[in-house]
Amino acid sequence: MKTAGIRALVALALVAAVSIPVALAQDGGGVPHTPDGRPDLQGNWTNGTITPIERPQGFEAVLTPEQVAEIEGGRQECIEAHSQLSDPDREAPTAGGVSLGCDFVLDAAAGGTGGYNVFYLDRGDQVAVVNGQARSSLIMVPEDGRIPARTAEAQQRLGQLVAARGQHGEYDNPENRPLSERCIVSFGSNAGPPMLPNYFYNNNYTIVQTPDHVMIMTEMVHDARIVPIGVSPDSGEAGDSGGAQPLPDAIQPWFGDSRGWWENDALVIETTKLNPEQLTGYREFFGATPNMKITERLTRVDANTINYEFLVEDPDTWESPWGGEVPFMKMDDLLYEYACHEGNYAMENVLLGARAQEREENR
Repeated sequence: MKTAGIRALVALALVAAVSIPVALAQDGGGVPHTPDGRPDLQGNWTNGTITPIERPQGFEAVLTPEQVAEIEGGRQECIEAHSQLSDPDREAPTAGGVSLGCDFVLDAAAGGTGGYNVFYLDRGDQVAVVNGQARSSLIMVPEDGRIPARTAEAQQRLGQLVAARGQHGEYDNPENRPLSERCIVSFGSNAGPPMLPNYFYNNNYTIVQTPDHVMIMTEMVHDARIVPIGVSPDSGEAGDSGGAQPLPDAIQPWFGDSRGWWENDALVIETTKLNPEQLTGYREFFGATPNMKITERLTRVDANTINYEFLVEDPDTWESPWGGEVPFMKMDDLLYEYACHEGNYAMENVLLGARAQEREENR
């Protein structure tokens, strides 16, 4: 959650120190450029939306104005109906989950302790619009807007992963808890790649751009990707990605090994060597292989919008590539410190609670 009233002064000072001043000249579409002539991607952005990653059954790829009005109207009604402060004298919710209203249910950790209601969430209230089209899903490839079927090999691998996890209780040790709960990387696929909304809160980013690097910081768990910029590997030109050499295959860092280059006005980022543990932490990528390659394209289409495209390729996991588009909208607000860290006291309390339950059950 955002830490109200406390700005991340160090991060903001860093941004101010290294950002390239925006050139005054803009093209006809209002796109600002840096002094070296590249489209300026810098600033604060949000990709929060109520458009789901996968297309719901019965919908076309592009929504009608009537469908948009119904969906956004329903979301607004949900916010108004469920945004009241919680009653401090309310009964504990039933075990298994707590309803956040409008068919959105958050699993309640450790039984009926409850969780956030809509008052504390900021998942967006608008349908994603790309190139003037209101989209029913973020995925556009394949045409049905759904993640392709897994290969037989991937299904077998997935079964083995599930079986291995089942050998231990989910609260047996810290390593069995999600990466986000351990304050290592954001949950969902916020930081990416690909950079997708988490549908809870903090779907916000700061981009800093220099001629040879781009830094993308995610508000959620303050993740940061630093991408060296060079020439396209297919261009035939001399040079490499910002003077940086590809990492050895044995090194698989969080967020992978990313290399960027410009294709006309689009920044292309290709990422390989993704960390296997990070892959198992994302629902969409659970069971994928470290051979997965993700290609992203960031195109600033006007003064207030970046069109973000992504393509996921792993023939050892899915029967075909898949990808889509997400609008990143300019945000005038600041990003705040996300006070999740490795000394997370909640983790200790979760494990202590599990041990207490075990002692009670063994009496």
